[in-house]
Amino acid sequence: MTAIANKTSRKIRYSFGERLFNICNILFILLLVGVTVYPLLYTLFASFSDARELLKHEGVLLSPLQPYTLQGYKMTFANPNILSGFVNTTLMVVSGTAIGVCMTMLGAYVVTRKKFKMRGLMMKAIIVTMFFNGGIIPTFFVVRNVGLYNSFWAMIIPTALNTYDLIILRTFFMSIPDSLEESALLDGANDLEILFHIFLPLSLPAIAVITLYYAVDYWNSWYPALLYIRDRKLYPLQMFLRELLIQNESVDTQSGKQLVSEVYTRELVKYCTVIVSTVPIMILYPFLQKYFVKGVMIGALKG
Repeated sequence: MTAIANKTSRKIRYSFGERLFNICNILFILLLVGVTVYPLLYTLFASFSDARELLKHEGVLLSPLQPYTLQGYKMTFANPNILSGFVNTTLMVVSGTAIGVCMTMLGAYVVTRKKFKMRGLMMKAIIVTMFFNGGIIPTFFVVRNVGLYNSFWAMIIPTALNTYDLIILRTFFMSIPDSLEESALLDGANDLEILFHIFLPLSLPAIAVITLYYAVDYWNSWYPALLYIRDRKLYPLQMFLRELLIQNESVDTQSGKQLVSEVYTRELVKYCTVIVSTVPIMILYPFLQKYFVKGVMIGALKG
């Protein structure tokens, strides 16, 4: 049987149209990968390059420019603002992600309960928030009047629940058979026990996805800090990166009035700071990749 199957597989021939489609598809994917990866590689190569050679360089950068140097990274880690921003961002990611995932789980569970009569109305109200909100000024007044202004929680509480993530988890919860919940109810389980002992273990792929979404959002977050934070000790890493990029722009426009060494230093530190702020969140993805694959397979099997 194996020999017959091998002979049959050898007789399979792709038509000209199929071969052309495969070639075009591969070329498109390679182009997409190149467009996505090259900016990161450029930043990485630039961070190890000599600052003077980097400013004179034009065009594509495929390797660090000699003489190679780690001076940019030494200056980046020696900057107390970078270290404090890294700590603040890490705390914000951990606490914000934990709060966001918990609230999303509770909200998704509530709007999928058939015994909750207002679940349809509540879901519509939640969806409305995706398109309409109170605006920046009313939100600012709310944050200030409730005592969150210039505090660590001002960067977390206003964005603690993401509507899109709630819809994702709600859809996954709806795919779980009702018979599991009914069996748990017959055994005397309450809603919290059903959520944490049945829905949570079965929803690990979906929860891993929204965990990564929350973590990336909080890691890249800087706008709430710009609006609500005045104490620089509370600034996240992205705020200091923003300041650094703005300073580089001002140096470029006033290069005649600046010391040449300062221009070189800021240009090199800019690339090093981008790498420092990007690598940690990229390290998180491989640990969650298996859950993404599993989530796709489960969705395919359940239709």
